[in-house]
Amino acid sequence: MPREAESTFSLSTKGTTPLPALLETEFGDLVLHARGKVRDLYSVGEFLLLVATDRISAFDHVLASGIPGKGKVLTQISLFWFDFLRDVVPNHLITADVNLYPRELRDHAGELRDRSMLVKRAQMFPAECVVRGYLSGSGWKDYQATGAVCGIALPKGLRESDKLPEPIFTPATKSLHGKHDENISFDEMVALVGARSAATLRDLSLEIYNKASAHAESCGLILADTKFEFGTTAEGIILADEVLTPDSSRFWPRDGYAPGGAQPSFDKQFVRDYLESIHWNKQAPAPGLPEDVVKKTQQKYLQAYELLTGKSLSL
Repeated sequence: MPREAESTFSLSTKGTTPLPALLETEFGDLVLHARGKVRDLYSVGEFLLLVATDRISAFDHVLASGIPGKGKVLTQISLFWFDFLRDVVPNHLITADVNLYPRELRDHAGELRDRSMLVKRAQMFPAECVVRGYLSGSGWKDYQATGAVCGIALPKGLRESDKLPEPIFTPATKSLHGKHDENISFDEMVALVGARSAATLRDLSLEIYNKASAHAESCGLILADTKFEFGTTAEGIILADEVLTPDSSRFWPRDGYAPGGAQPSFDKQFVRDYLESIHWNKQAPAPGLPEDVVKKTQQKYLQAYELLTGKSLSL
């Protein structure tokens, strides 16, 4: 049985039956391949089943409470982008239609619907492919200290949240066992994956960012930065995991954009602000979240989906 939030807030987007947060899946008849901060992965023959739970992490810790329906929002946003980008790069998706899943998954259709994907297995590259179009987050901190981001020199006098002269590729190591991702230079990425693969991943990442950024702009959003994960199959390089979601990207509303400080964001902003306000020491165990923070965060994720896709999503 799935583990749901027991003592945390749960809500209904329809105002009727409360919607619980799915914190963990437990499919005893399936082989668990791995658990990430948000996703549970199961082995299904030659494929993998990715299940996006409602877990939410901040400061490298999974919090005690989740955001009801968040996993569905993340999955549906990724599905939109996989389709939108299909002419740029192949992806790992086989199907997200539970009616087309292998027979052994049919008993779990209720839990899997709208929050899961059956995907190809791939040999993943050991690097996060980060693209920044604006100066924010760790990039802003790096620039303040060095005048550069991941070794890429930038013009003097830039402000926090300024648009960069052109998008830059700033890879990072993939975190293991809850450790924080570490920014690396392109030369360090070459050492990890080889010169040809590094160049291909850089060029793909920039192409994807430019296409996605233009779409986001048309929807009233700024794509400040994002990260991608790629892998290889017998068919070549593919885009994998989640794509251009509020968990992996920094989206800002275009209206009201004002460089010179932090911008309102369609992500975990309310969660981070709350955790800072209670002076949590960022050590385990991670705290839960109050009702208003859960509700505001859920609304931000849903709003991001609706703006990007032009559709509404019922949880």
